[in-house]
Amino acid sequence: MMYDVIVIGSGPAGLSAAVNVRQRGGSVLVIGTAQDSNPLYKAERIDNYLGLPGLSGKEMLEVFTEHAKKMGVEFVQNRVLSAMNMGKTWMVGAGSEVYEAYALVLGGGIVRGQAYPGEKEHLGRGVSYCATCDGMLYKGKKTAVIVYGDADKKEADFLSGIGCEVTLLDKPKSVAIEDAEAGVLLTADGEQYEVSCVFILRPSIAPNDLFPALELDGNFIRVDRSMKTNIDGLWAAGDCTGTPLQVSKAVGEGLIAGQAAMAHAVKQKA
Repeated sequence: MMYDVIVIGSGPAGLSAAVNVRQRGGSVLVIGTAQDSNPLYKAERIDNYLGLPGLSGKEMLEVFTEHAKKMGVEFVQNRVLSAMNMGKTWMVGAGSEVYEAYALVLGGGIVRGQAYPGEKEHLGRGVSYCATCDGMLYKGKKTAVIVYGDADKKEADFLSGIGCEVTLLDKPKSVAIEDAEAGVLLTADGEQYEVSCVFILRPSIAPNDLFPALELDGNFIRVDRSMKTNIDGLWAAGDCTGTPLQVSKAVGEGLIAGQAAMAHAVKQKA
């Protein structure tokens, strides 16, 4: 299905962008991971968000999400693995599905942590970011799954269901990946595993891995006053654009990005 705007990230910035696309009559899809992977989810109490004092991060995300759903925002829970500019539109790959839109908004937070040693070199030949996409290539073989939350364990269950021998590793502190006869040699927290594939299920991929031409300002995405990046048809909002890392800032930037992205979509359809 074609959307006016696809929002990558289901935190405050992404939800604000999506609501404002709907407010202007546009169709919008939010692609994000489970809410408990958002750092805000773990906040015990938030007192500096105007009008909603004393809520926990979990409660605040629930309020925001319910608002977006009532506005007609569509949701997909998955990781975005690719984004390709087709000229007037974007094709976005999430899990095993592909979605299309006239404009994109990056509403994700900061991707914490760098790629593991050997990860990029073995991507596509012993390293994957999606078990349900690539698992059948390793049916009946030894695999390892690095997870960052309970929701990720469903992908490990999928691999077990197709006959894979699965080693589940929950947020290992140190990881390295090397060549091996069977596929790759994974070293995690000092233990070694020779497997056909390592599935690394991070909540999100670094923006400049999705968009290699994306301009950064230090560790953050460079944007203008309309939250537009240097790439045509791509906006960003929230923690990924810089400090302060606050809900109020994320919501405000999401509003600006959503309105600008929708205006772009209208022009592209004209």
